[in-house]
Amino acid sequence: MRHLAVLLVGLMTAAPLVAAEHEVAPGQGSLAKAVAGAAPGDVLRLVDGVYRGPVTIDRPLTVVGPRGAIVDGGNKGSVLTLTAPDITLSGFTVTGSGHVNQDLDAGVKIEQGADRAEVKALLVTGNMHGIDVHGGHDARVLGNEIVGTQNPHMNERGNGIYIWNSPGTLIEGNSIRYGRDGIFSNASSNSIYRGNLMRDLRFAVHFMYTRNTEVSRNVSVGNHLGFAIMFSDRAKILHNQSLGDREHGLMLNYANNADVTGNLVRGGTKKCLFIYNAHKNLIWENRFEGCGIGIHFTAGSERNVLTANTFMGNREQVKYVGTRHMEWSHEGRGNFWSDHPAYDLNGDGIADSFYRPNDLMDQILWSQPAAALLTGSPAVQLVRWSQQSFPATLPGGVRDSAPLMRPLTIPVTADAQSFEAEVQGRWAQGNIDDLDPANLTSH
Repeated sequence: MRHLAVLLVGLMTAAPLVAAEHEVAPGQGSLAKAVAGAAPGDVLRLVDGVYRGPVTIDRPLTVVGPRGAIVDGGNKGSVLTLTAPDITLSGFTVTGSGHVNQDLDAGVKIEQGADRAEVKALLVTGNMHGIDVHGGHDARVLGNEIVGTQNPHMNERGNGIYIWNSPGTLIEGNSIRYGRDGIFSNASSNSIYRGNLMRDLRFAVHFMYTRNTEVSRNVSVGNHLGFAIMFSDRAKILHNQSLGDREHGLMLNYANNADVTGNLVRGGTKKCLFIYNAHKNLIWENRFEGCGIGIHFTAGSERNVLTANTFMGNREQVKYVGTRHMEWSHEGRGNFWSDHPAYDLNGDGIADSFYRPNDLMDQILWSQPAAALLTGSPAVQLVRWSQQSFPATLPGGVRDSAPLMRPLTIPVTADAQSFEAEVQGRWAQGNIDDLDPANLTSH
């Protein structure tokens, strides 16, 4: 009995203390004082009013409040800086960071060592960067509304969410508008960016030196470029939508071993898909529709598989300049081409004739634009007739040996269609944001 009593006392002594809740009144320094006086695991509950920052949270705490509770950094540094693990922020408004881009001033900064941070349902507005996950592992950024700045010029603004060297990050269900890039992931890995809406930005999603990261079910509307995967390995780009993005819908630039499946790119004014020096990527069951160029394929990209995609109503389906022969079917299954006058006598869903999008004259016109003046001349028509009649005279290029007879359809929600129509209306009136196109492939 005596040993049992000692054991029970020991267990009671080791039991964790119950977390305390503290209501924090608005005012100058009140939130910083509450953090300093709280024990690890406590809950700080904010009420409507303004809480002056900047504030550093250096212990595991939960800070919650309504949208009317406003943490204002006074335009100095980052508004909330998290330096300890297991911190949760929920519900309130964060505004007023500094605007020094090289210092990565942010509404919320998650520093190295602040692992397992959870930032959810905040309104993050009027900051240089919205949320900066800067070295913390396994962060969760969920359901926030992030509104960036519209000044100065776009390339000089901050990002909605910036992830640097922060493996295991989950970015889900956020709405991001204005600023530079929606989600910028740099030197990070093993993360998921899912179900986010990004509007009126330079890039919706921008990867640099990122690996093993999933980008899925995001919607990019009215940005200059939808999904830019650069210098990255083993990305999964799944079931995203690029609607009315101005330059490119999807870009693979020095991107290798990616799985690009189930994406819709529609209505881009230039290129639906741009592939530049990218290798061993699977591009499967995507729909590329209504762009100036369906796919621009260049710079020695090799061992890519393109199959079961739909190229619908693009002014030019394929732009490929090269002497190598490229086969764009896989295991007897090619792609659907809306300009292919195909027939299918045996009803197997595969066209009975191959598809070849470009000829020698196309390559001449791409490399020598002035030759467009001769497009209707008898000499040009003779060259094209000769190549059709004598295929051996064709240069290297793209060939789809098993074109599909039926296009792939990908549904778009009513909300996304509404945003898309709004963008088309603004651009038709010439009301578009500034951006030097030369910077589209910048870091």
